[in-house]
Amino acid sequence: MCVNPTLRVAILAFDDVEALDLAGPYEVFTTASRMGQRAAPDAPPCFEVTCVARSMAPVRMRAGLAVLPGHSFADAPRADVLIVPGGVVDTAMECSATLEWIARASRDARITASVCTGAFLLAASGVLRSEHIITTHWEDIADLRTRFPSLNVQEGPRWIDQGSIVTSAGITAGIDMSLHLVARLAGDALAQRTARQMDFAWTRPD
Repeated sequence: MCVNPTLRVAILAFDDVEALDLAGPYEVFTTASRMGQRAAPDAPPCFEVTCVARSMAPVRMRAGLAVLPGHSFADAPRADVLIVPGGVVDTAMECSATLEWIARASRDARITASVCTGAFLLAASGVLRSEHIITTHWEDIADLRTRFPSLNVQEGPRWIDQGSIVTSAGITAGIDMSLHLVARLAGDALAQRTARQMDFAWTRPD
């Protein structure tokens, strides 16, 4: 069941972001809203989803696809759910404006989540701390542990839910995690209907 008021979902966009890391969660939350309104046409949408970037200039993804942000850091509304996707994150990690916005948006959000190497950005911005159990893409586990030795990085889970902090492994794990967040925030039935509409085999923990 959708909640009232509508929950705002902000997805960070940055140059060299992995296309499906961003688009996967975007598709899950927008499809969930569509399915919710199909079931209850008079109800408000479950989620309002937007991409937020440093400026309103087009963001070029890792594979060359461009996306137009909905908001810049300067005018982005408060997010209930913050999604930080992965990709090639080296430049974003060196951008103080990006790290400051992540930290600020996370403080106001109910849930902050990362996909793949987005965990590096959460770590660099100070959002992840030693008490959190986290994960990232299998190929980047060792690097995350080396760069941030105080963090408890686990290999194996597709996603790890720590309440206000949720991290996920690879690209499709970000879709699994997003469906899990839909279930948390708006009910398991809507999450299942969303996965069915997307024709996606939702992988959940045993």
